[in-house]
Amino acid sequence: MLEKVKLIEEKYIEIEKRMASPEVYSDPQLVAKLAREQKEIAPIVEAFRAYEKYRRDAEEARAILDGKNDDPEFREMAEEEYDKAREMMAKTEQELKLLLLPRDPNDSKNVIIEIRGGAGGEEAALFAQNLYRMYTMYAESKRWKSEILNLNETELGGIKEVSFMIEGDGAYSRMKFESGVHRVQRVPDTEASGRIHTSTVTVAVLPEMDEVDFQINPADLQIDTYRSSGAGGQHVNKTESAIRITHLPTGTVVECQEERSQHKNRDRAMKILVSRLYEAEREKQSAALAAERKSQVGTGDRSERIRTYNYPQGRVTDHRIGLTLYKIDQIMNGSLDELIDALITADQAEKLRMSEEN
Repeated sequence: MLEKVKLIEEKYIEIEKRMASPEVYSDPQLVAKLAREQKEIAPIVEAFRAYEKYRRDAEEARAILDGKNDDPEFREMAEEEYDKAREMMAKTEQELKLLLLPRDPNDSKNVIIEIRGGAGGEEAALFAQNLYRMYTMYAESKRWKSEILNLNETELGGIKEVSFMIEGDGAYSRMKFESGVHRVQRVPDTEASGRIHTSTVTVAVLPEMDEVDFQINPADLQIDTYRSSGAGGQHVNKTESAIRITHLPTGTVVECQEERSQHKNRDRAMKILVSRLYEAEREKQSAALAAERKSQVGTGDRSERIRTYNYPQGRVTDHRIGLTLYKIDQIMNGSLDELIDALITADQAEKLRMSEEN
């Protein structure tokens, strides 16, 4: 492992030299490319340099302990230094193993999140609205930008379905574990007898893909225009600005009606379509690899019940990792880091275990 890391450090030093040279400095595109490469491997190099420092500290302390100095206080200090350095070496080595795990190529991308009410009628639609609010508040706490792509509301303020984009560095790496079925247990406002109802909402998290990332044959598309429905004023209802794109080979349908401009709605609909088709292809490949499937903490499987939100008990349980937090109010207000960090840690631990077995 350390030999591999040394090669990465050599690459890092080479990039530093190239970026300092006049011929590279005068090429903004090349500078940007090298800066991205440097940023990607910087955490590995930093951890490796820290490991090397602790290794040297351990060697120096060991040399003192193996020497002829009989001063008990001095030897005690050297022993403490040695133990501390060895402890930090082990810790840093573990960090390096995690940093060297294969990265998801989409981790740095923006995300498109699709939320749909499932079983439970109007109560499911109301909870879909709660989840939309939760994710946008989380995005706001990270200083990410969120933007609605398509929205279908109910008369009582719920959401039948919503597609929205979150733009921010590493957004997909944080949000990708949210894909699946979210279950809510609570007493609906419309329930006079006070009985607890169980409803479900489906969440899909897609990396934002461009048309260059996933080629689509224009002949495979059927594009229809229609008048927007719902709120939006006279202009929206009287103009055929809404777009429906059907991908004929797969039957995938995407609608977009949030903008007044037909051109903007088409661009947004294509973005969603490309991301959906890419994700469907990726799911198909993952399903074919049973071992890879085991290394995932439930990402991508939209039929899997991943989490329960129990309002009467004030708890949120993530079933994939067996984590229960009695913080439902904070979580519904966008405090998701504790859940997401636990999911990332579990995913890394499983991948690390599999890499060591192989």
